[in-house]
Amino acid sequence: MIPTQGELLMPPEARRAFRGAAVAYAFAISTFVLLAVFIVIRQTRPFNLEAVLPYREDILNGFGRTIWVSVISLIGSTSLGFFFYLMSASRVRYFRAFTDVFTEIIYGTPLLVMIMIMAFVIGPAFGSTNRAVMGYVGLIVYITPYMTNIFKSAIASIGAEQYMAMDLFGFTPYQRYRYIIIPQVVRILMPPLMNNFSLIIKGSALLNVLSYRELFYEVTLMTNNNFRFVEGFLLMWGLYLLITIPLSQVTKWIDRRWGI
Repeated sequence: MIPTQGELLMPPEARRAFRGAAVAYAFAISTFVLLAVFIVIRQTRPFNLEAVLPYREDILNGFGRTIWVSVISLIGSTSLGFFFYLMSASRVRYFRAFTDVFTEIIYGTPLLVMIMIMAFVIGPAFGSTNRAVMGYVGLIVYITPYMTNIFKSAIASIGAEQYMAMDLFGFTPYQRYRYIIIPQVVRILMPPLMNNFSLIIKGSALLNVLSYRELFYEVTLMTNNNFRFVEGFLLMWGLYLLITIPLSQVTKWIDRRWGI
């Protein structure tokens, strides 16, 4: 094996460790690929991806809707999570109590139940019959306490001595946030934010119960028509992994790059 330029810059021990890890990961990936091949060949019907082709446009549209609703939910839950963080840090006792009660309610509620309650109970009570939109809201509300917690952890990482130093050097509020607080908070926020984004993407599959035409719904619709369950569900699995695995790798890169 010809070493890459990056490997040549490594000490010999690190180079050997890198190669050993690469070989181990190659064998691990091969194991799962072989397992997938074994499962495919053990089916009673021949594996035929051509059966998916008539539905490719609908599946791609569903894939796009999954990403869209996930991005909207990430933005919404991050904004709402920060608002609840401010409430939890408020001097008003009622706001802190409200945040605690809200968090306990969400932690005790399955995501599917939250989506159904939002679409069929809370939505109609406020005059909304758009179940897809209320499903978005349910997903946003469910993720909000997790976002609140990462804001708490990030902001708590800034110690009192740093605030004393900022007072000592006469930093303005803008300078405090621009040069000290925001860079540290963002550095700590990014990995859990990416993890929550992955959680949202996987949770968005539950919107199919509201007949929202995301990826899971479109693949299920196809398999109900042509009974190609193996091809359909393996394709769906691969498309979800196409989003979540890069997110996981980005999170790990941020951990290494910023030393979190």
